[in-house]
Amino acid sequence: MVTNMAKAASDRVSALEFLTHPEKTSCAAVCVVVGDDAFLRHEVRLGLGSRLGVGLSDGMGLTTCEGKTAQLRDVMDALCERSLFGEERQVVVVEDADPFVKTYRDKLEDYVERPAADAVLILEVKTWPGNTRLAKAIAKTGTTITCQIPQQGRELTAFTKQLKDWLIHVAKTQYEVELKRPAVDLLLELLPTEVGILCQEVSKLSLLAGDKQVIDAPLVRDNVGGWRTRKTWDMIDAAAEGRAAEALQQLDRLVAAGEEPHALLPQMASTFRKFAAAARVFQQAELAGRKTSLRTALQEAGMLPFKLNAAEAQLKQIGRERANQLYEWLLAADLELKGHNSTKDRARRVLETLVVRLAKQAKVTVGAV
Repeated sequence: MVTNMAKAASDRVSALEFLTHPEKTSCAAVCVVVGDDAFLRHEVRLGLGSRLGVGLSDGMGLTTCEGKTAQLRDVMDALCERSLFGEERQVVVVEDADPFVKTYRDKLEDYVERPAADAVLILEVKTWPGNTRLAKAIAKTGTTITCQIPQQGRELTAFTKQLKDWLIHVAKTQYEVELKRPAVDLLLELLPTEVGILCQEVSKLSLLAGDKQVIDAPLVRDNVGGWRTRKTWDMIDAAAEGRAAEALQQLDRLVAAGEEPHALLPQMASTFRKFAAAARVFQQAELAGRKTSLRTALQEAGMLPFKLNAAEAQLKQIGRERANQLYEWLLAADLELKGHNSTKDRARRVLETLVVRLAKQAKVTVGAV
């Protein structure tokens, strides 16, 4: 049985960190699950329930309350009561607990100081400012698990790494398959950073893994994202390789199938920015008198491992001069889509211009970038 454990003040634990290594997080007398990602909150509740020996349904040690209507006296009574047939520990979950916390903040501060024995209170909230007395008190003796997807910066980079590690963990522990690192990299290229969708895709791919029980990059490419996603990446490859006519045909088919040009630019930009970054890495090495290769520069720029061979040839085709202009071209395209070219037809012409700029040039000597 997991015992309540006091802990020193520390930063919040991310949901993915908890789900990957639940044994490293103590199940304290008061646990706060904060964030607006419903899937992560659901998985965290399952994880806490597993550690505490309770399921999702009320009864046998678990009581669930609705935060908008819950009365403090009822929550306290549930924490203190004991079942003749269930576990000794009582677990009370207050869902959507923001109004509950607002109404009973002072009383909850008192409870954190003197919690009920062999009981766990789980507060599910959307927001949890760390500068309140209640938050500081729980930081000292409780557990706070964040279920929020960062939008940008270092936090998003750290979250993405944790997400990849967790998906590999899920594939192994829940589906008994090996999810290769290049495959999980590709999953996050093809799909939005929505944890529930990515988890569902891993479940689907596990059924297609075959006797080898391995999910690799080719399996992901062939089965994830649907026709439009695959055609979008085909268009991007054609544009990067200078095959403008083919890229424009693919663009025409995608638009005819209902794809929005505004949605295509971010996917194009995610690849072309890596080419621009690789060119910059390569040239910085030159200026510093260091030897490097295009492949190494592409790796440092974040190009996926299984795409390195093709990407190296594509960057050579683009060439040094155009690679140095890619950031400027992408910024201009983004601004144009947000301005007077916001209509679908005009937005399409912006993408066409970008494709043509990358077309093969008749009398260009292709060398190192």
